[in-house]
Amino acid sequence: MAVLLVLGVPAPPAQAISLVTDPVSLVDPMIGTGNGGETVGQINNFPGPAVPFGMLQWSPDTPGAYAGYSYDSTKIRGFSLTHASVGCTQYGDVPILPVAGEIGPAPWNRTESFSHSTEIAKAGEYAVTLADSNVRVDMASATRTGLSAYTFPATDQARVLIKAGASLNGDKAASVRTVGDREVVGSAVTGDFCGKKHSYTIYYSLMFDRPFTTVGSWDGTAVSPPGSSFDVSGPRSGGYLTFDTRADQTVRAKVAISYVGIEGAQRNMREEIPGWDLAPIKADAREQWHDDLSRIEIGGGTAEQQRTFYTALYHSLLYPTTFSDVDGRYVGFDSKIYSVSGRQRVQYANYSLWDTYRCLAALQALLRPDIASDLAQSLVNDAVHFGWLPKWPVMNSESGVMSGDNATPFLASLHAFGARNFDTATALQYMVKGATTPAPPGFPYQQRQGVVDYQKFGYVPNDRAEQGHVRLGGSQTLEYALDDFSISQFAAALGKPDMARTYAVRGQNWQNVFDGGTGYLRPKDSVGAFPSGPGFVAPQPGRFGQDGFDEGNAAQYNYFVQQNMAGLIRAMGGRDAVNKRADTFFQQLNVGPNAPYQWSGNEVDFATPWLYDYTGQPWKTQEVVRRIEKQLFSATPNGEPGNDDLGAQSSWYVWAALGLYPVTPGTSDLALASPLFSKAVVHLANGRSITINAPDAATDRPYVRRLTLNGRSWDRTYLPPSVLRDGATLGFDLSATPNTSWATSPNAAPPSYSEGQAGAIGYTSPTGQVVAGAGTTFPLTVGVVDADGRSDVVRWTAEPPAGITVTPSSGVLSGRASQQVTVAVNAPSGYHSVPVHFTDETGRALPGGTIKVTVPAADGRATVCADLAATDTECGLQRLDNGDGHSEPVSVAGRSARRTLDGYLYFAVTDDLVPAGSAHAAAITVDYLDQGTGQWNVQYDSTGQPYQGSASWTNTGTGTWQTATFTLPDAGFSNRQNAGADFRLSTGPGFVISRVHVGVSGGSVLPLHLCPS
Repeated sequence: MAVLLVLGVPAPPAQAISLVTDPVSLVDPMIGTGNGGETVGQINNFPGPAVPFGMLQWSPDTPGAYAGYSYDSTKIRGFSLTHASVGCTQYGDVPILPVAGEIGPAPWNRTESFSHSTEIAKAGEYAVTLADSNVRVDMASATRTGLSAYTFPATDQARVLIKAGASLNGDKAASVRTVGDREVVGSAVTGDFCGKKHSYTIYYSLMFDRPFTTVGSWDGTAVSPPGSSFDVSGPRSGGYLTFDTRADQTVRAKVAISYVGIEGAQRNMREEIPGWDLAPIKADAREQWHDDLSRIEIGGGTAEQQRTFYTALYHSLLYPTTFSDVDGRYVGFDSKIYSVSGRQRVQYANYSLWDTYRCLAALQALLRPDIASDLAQSLVNDAVHFGWLPKWPVMNSESGVMSGDNATPFLASLHAFGARNFDTATALQYMVKGATTPAPPGFPYQQRQGVVDYQKFGYVPNDRAEQGHVRLGGSQTLEYALDDFSISQFAAALGKPDMARTYAVRGQNWQNVFDGGTGYLRPKDSVGAFPSGPGFVAPQPGRFGQDGFDEGNAAQYNYFVQQNMAGLIRAMGGRDAVNKRADTFFQQLNVGPNAPYQWSGNEVDFATPWLYDYTGQPWKTQEVVRRIEKQLFSATPNGEPGNDDLGAQSSWYVWAALGLYPVTPGTSDLALASPLFSKAVVHLANGRSITINAPDAATDRPYVRRLTLNGRSWDRTYLPPSVLRDGATLGFDLSATPNTSWATSPNAAPPSYSEGQAGAIGYTSPTGQVVAGAGTTFPLTVGVVDADGRSDVVRWTAEPPAGITVTPSSGVLSGRASQQVTVAVNAPSGYHSVPVHFTDETGRALPGGTIKVTVPAADGRATVCADLAATDTECGLQRLDNGDGHSEPVSVAGRSARRTLDGYLYFAVTDDLVPAGSAHAAAITVDYLDQGTGQWNVQYDSTGQPYQGSASWTNTGTGTWQTATFTLPDAGFSNRQNAGADFRLSTGPGFVISRVHVGVSGGSVLPLHLCPS
């Protein structure tokens, strides 16, 4: 081009870019039905027909796929009625399987072979041939009702199996019965998502276009003789229907579901699909998808990139799912029946909020603020009926899965991006309730685990676990700080400045877990000490993330301060220091939770690629985002880097391909990378649009040379909030080589919100536990890092206990500075906390540090214990209430205790006392209520394997408190059992235990006696 201009030859006219006119044809539901990699495994998208946010998600299930369908399978177990791209077993309710011939002795286990060559998967329709029976299945779906055509061979043994009790996670109850000679109705009760105790009931009606000739049923152990009707119940029950297809080989079936009752399912069917023709159902689904997908038009790119984009947008609009019937009725969290009212049109359910608040909420509100308003109102309704905002609601029950208070940023982001028609006052009320109030004792759910401690300390202590909160203090604190910031933004938008200020200050609580000595955000214990050693510590084999973090590690969470990236960057040493660390971090892009690199397949690192927008090197954000798009996404079954998590992963790709990202939850801030397509038009609900022109866009041209906003040069890495209201035209000039001078100034960075931050953060090095014998000394560094760029004067004071001296014990520091002191130890065996307090010139307390001087005992033995009650008293031994280890508090024969619900109690010994990796001699003593004459034992983490069994103990039925002792010669303490436990008591349900004591010697045991004498 430059040569042509020099020679005076006119440049060729720019080619007009054609926008996609039929986005539905580019949707491939098979994308993401395969495997996302070694760490995460199945992506868990489903290929069956669905409409946007539909209640019915009717799709084939393959054996062994915990969320329904695996592309690698060659068998189908049935076409079940509910699905979700989740990370734990759930849904897959009521599989229906057409077969031909004899049903066999165990129809509940019957499968059919299939080949992908016979599959047709499109938006709103699906078809496949079941090879063993030679049955062609053709399916389409409306919101709550589906229609299928089964083309059988000519036979008088055309069968339809209804596996009523075959939900993917098992059923607590199920029933199915015939109504006349054309209809079958029933229900199933299932739940327990991710091992959490909850349930929901699904009701269904299945109608056929012809009479069945004979029917039969089963109870999961035997098949009944054929007859003219059946009415059967039981957790594994089901039934079969027989048709004669010798004259007409096609049997049509309609199915509708409801969570209100069978009558609701029947009403849904009558209203949504009154006839038997598949064509109009497919056409209507296609029209719905065309309306939603056309809200973003793209042009340019490759055919594969267009398919990937529109399929990602398709997956972004499947969840949450419709939960109310056509008449507006739905069942609440309190099991009562309600009706939508006021401005709300639909009640929704199934929110994977930890995943979806990060960028899916913003996308849904941007494109469909009407639906997003109902999504918000649905959560508000749940809170009113339940008492709390949910965290991971499954239908009308709360699973409590994941950490954080995720409904809060989800709601705030919906509001920021345009969803305004919901009860914002009540939403704010429950946000604040969850941020300030614990649930009452015995209530099975905490909106914020550790909320009392969080308010007391300004962080969640990593050593004070509660139900469902298992050593996640670092990530919990970071999540809660972002949640508080979201409350601040939401309150400000609602005209409540005082509340906004209060929660803005709380939004800076990330500073309380920033360790200036290591430069990491880290978990902190209840005395204010960080763990000893470096910030990132590789987890033990078998662990899913580093201690103190949920599904990740300190390196991956280290940039999780999206509300104040400027403050974090200063605390970490400034832009140059952060850029150096980030360059190493992005050398790998999808490593899983145990390595110190980017994990694109999980939500914690969704925003991290935009880090360089804040550090003056935006060309690196452009390169990293494009590398992720190119290497980790494709139009294939394996074409996503991890579990799709109800559209979260897909929505990331949609934003990234547009060159935008909602980088700060709770705000309308959009950070920039670069667009993948030559043109994109985002149609806003108010009739305006955001037009993105990038005529030079190509896979290998990610770098921004120049950007214009509405025709004027825009030297920023973010867009102004007015774009969401007024629309805009962006003009990207892209290149294959980076422009290292575009948008590099501090003012070019996306907004950071510093209100309430401390000006400096104090630290000690070493931090955490320091093992020192009596009569010894060791050096200690007391330091401070600048957080606001003003280099204020900071005063520090050490407060050692008796037996410990610090010389000098106070000092003054300024900016980023440190001072050496000496610690002398003349204390008895035990933990001795030495807090170091920091204050600014006004006397305001600043985040600081604490060291734990640990003086070992002379006998080489560590002893820990836990007294069990409604709130356990833990002395180096922690009970983990997870998976199949649930219990309840009781008081029996004058003692507080806990009674097992599932059959196990899990325990973990403090890692700094008994490190993993070598054999230890351990003795576990248990105080128990002697009931019955059964046997029980300890299953422990031996050096060879987890769940090694000890010798058994036999009860004698005295009805009194007794003590049992188990000797373990080779305990490994490697945290390889459920929830990272070291051992479990295998007792069976109903077993009552009041105290557990553990003594350990050998290996690298730190000899301390932590139990009261």
